[in-house]
This record gives sequence, structure tokens and C-alpha cells, in this order.
Amino acid sequence: MSETKRKNFSGEFKAKVAIEGIRGIKTVNEIGQEFGVHPTQVGLWKKELQAQAGSLFDAKRGPKPIDPSSSPERLYSEIGRLKMELDWLKKKSGISQ
Repeated sequence: MSETKRKNFSGEFKAKVAIEGIRGIKTVNEIGQEFGVHPTQVGLWKKELQAQAGSLFDAKRGPKPIDPSSSPERLYSEIGRLKMELDWLKKKSGISQ
């Protein structure tokens, strides 16, 4: 038996096919023939695009949430810990400042 490889389509290609399906100018079969994909796949990509279209514009404007890992107190304590480790390593290795 011959091994057939799966076709991997880019997101841009999938979006192009799905938009063509949403337009409704051509039938799903015509779109499938034009782009070389199965009509069922065209329908799946169309449904996926429609399902995710609502979340496309959900991004809120305004200040971004503050990342708790970048708080100044945590960063200063990290600097202090690293400085202590460096001093200890210098002392153990015999390197003078």
C-alpha cells in the first residue's frame, strides 16, 4: 500500500476558504473544487470561523491587567537573594572584590 500524506493547510488558507463559503456566491462543492479541499472540510472551516467571529472583537481597551509577578517588592527581593548568592560564591571561590 502506498502511504499518503495528510495535507496541512495554513490558517490563512483556511480563513480564505471559510470566507468564500460565508459569502455564499458559490456552492460548497464549487469552493471545494476551486481550492482543492473536500466540501465537508469547507463547511467545517466555515462553521469554525462563524463560531470564533464573536470573540474577535472582544478585546477590551484600556490599561492592561498588572502582572503580579512583576511587582517591585518581588523584584527587589529577587535582586537581594541573587546578590547574597553572588557574595557567598565569591567568598567560597576565594575571589576578592
